[in-house]
Amino acid sequence: MPERKPRADALRNREAVLAAADRLFAASAGPDEVTMADIAAAAGVGKGTLFRGFGDRTGLIRALYEARLEPVRRAVAEGPPPLGPATPPAERVPALLDAVLCFKLDHRYLSLALEGTGGDSPYRTEYYDWWHGTLRDVLEQLPGFPDGDFTAHALLAAVRADLVDHLVDRRHVSRERLRADLAAHTARVLGTAAPTA
Repeated sequence: MPERKPRADALRNREAVLAAADRLFAASAGPDEVTMADIAAAAGVGKGTLFRGFGDRTGLIRALYEARLEPVRRAVAEGPPPLGPATPPAERVPALLDAVLCFKLDHRYLSLALEGTGGDSPYRTEYYDWWHGTLRDVLEQLPGFPDGDFTAHALLAAVRADLVDHLVDRRHVSRERLRADLAAHTARVLGTAAPTA
């Protein structure tokens, strides 16, 4: 039996829900402030529509995160330098980490909410596995990194959503400073020269 296509109204509802959730997370003072009831009201749909379409709050957060991450995934898989596969590994590793950091800065509360859905660990999420695998594979193309597994984990720890949030909110570190500090840290780990601004 062929797979059924979603109805046009179901697709419109899904997009309205994702757009409403995106706006609410962006405007919130924290990820826990955004409820399913808030999202349903902002999207103009019933709570039942949310639960049928996404299962639960975690399913909705994952769907929204994936929708926002898709352009980055495409750029990494098939885009031009510095994220795309034709980029030399020593340039691609810092570009990938910068992309993760910028994504989390642009979607702070959504990222915090998603990392909080991994149960007792944010490392048990599909998106983390994807970032880790991508970074590990690029690291292993560099001389001196035959096993980039741990290094990929260690570098990704520097861009955890809770750390990024802490540095921005508590330490008042600017976006530009965070990016420069991450680039310098990555250069030290890789044993390469830090980029100059």
